[in-house]
Amino acid sequence: MDLRKLKTLIDLVAESGIAELEITEGEGKVRIVKFPQGGQVGGVGAATAAPLPVAPVAEVAPVAAAPVAPAAVQGHVVKSPMVGTFYRAPNPGSPAFIEVGQSVKEGDPLCIIEAMKLLNEIEADKSGTIKEILVENGQPVEYGQPLFVIG
Repeated sequence: MDLRKLKTLIDLVAESGIAELEITEGEGKVRIVKFPQGGQVGGVGAATAAPLPVAPVAEVAPVAAAPVAPAAVQGHVVKSPMVGTFYRAPNPGSPAFIEVGQSVKEGDPLCIIEAMKLLNEIEADKSGTIKEILVENGQPVEYGQPLFVIG
C-alpha cells in the first residue's frame, strides 16, 4: 500500500466516528486505531503472513498536545510529512545529519522517517540555523508533528 493511500485512510479515520479500521491488500494488512482523547498512543507492530515484509500498524490519536506551542516557537517549523519513526542519522553508527546551532541550506537532509519499511529523507524547506530539534531519535511521529525549528 503506498503512503498516499495510507495517509488518506488515516485522515478518514481521524475525521470520522470510526474507532478502528483494518485493511488487507494481498497478503499485507494495515490496522488503524483511533484512541479517545487522553488515550495512549502505541508504536509500530507487525500484521502480515510470512514471507512478505512486515506491514506496520499505524495508530492514530488526536494531536492535541503538540510538543511546542506556536507562541513559544521563534522561527520556521519543519513538520513531519508522514506518520513513521524519526531517525536523526542515516544509520545507527553514523553521526546525526544536523545538530542544534548548525547552519542548513534549503534541500539539506535533516532526518529520516521510516514508514512502511521505507526510509524517507526529510530535507530542509528553508535555509537558516537549527534552533531546536523537537523529537528524540527512534520516536514515533505523526503527520504534521513539528520536528525542527529553523531560525
